[in-house]
Amino acid sequence: MKVREIMTGAVGSCGMETNLAAAARIMWERDCGSVPVLDNEGHVIGMITDRDICMALTTRNRLASDVTVGDVISGAVKTCAPEDAVVDALKAMRGEQLRRLPVVDSEGELVGIISINDVILNSKQGKSKKGAHVSHGEVMDALKSLSQHRAPSLEGLI
Repeated sequence: MKVREIMTGAVGSCGMETNLAAAARIMWERDCGSVPVLDNEGHVIGMITDRDICMALTTRNRLASDVTVGDVISGAVKTCAPEDAVVDALKAMRGEQLRRLPVVDSEGELVGIISINDVILNSKQGKSKKGAHVSHGEVMDALKSLSQHRAPSLEGLI
C-alpha cells in the first residue's frame, strides 16, 4: 500500500509569518490538529500543532494574534513521498514519535498529509504480503511508541 492511497490531499497550510490565531483557525475549519508550514516557494519547512500553540501561549502570556508560527516551530520536519510504502511512513512516525507526516512531491512541494489515523483506518488483520496492507500489529507497535512519554525540555522557558 502506498502513501498516496490513504493520505489526505488538499491540506491547509500557513507560513512563518502567520500568527497563531490564524493557524488555530485553519485547524478549526479543517478539523485537524496540525498544519504544515511552507516557505515562499511552497516547500514544507515545519509543522505547527494545536499543542505547540497551547504551550506557546501559556508560557509566553501573550495573545495568539501577537505570536507568529515562526516564533514557535522548531524548523525540523520529517516528510514522506506519495509513492512511499505506508509501512515505511509508519516506521518514520514511530521512530520520530510523530502522529502526522507531510507528503511532498519530488520538487519538495506539499501534496498531502498522512496521519496515524489514516494508517489505523486502513489497517487489516493478519500479516501483509508484499506490503499490501499494514497489519493491526504494526499499528499497535507504532501507537505504543507514539504514546511513550518524553522528558519535557525546559529550554527557553527558564
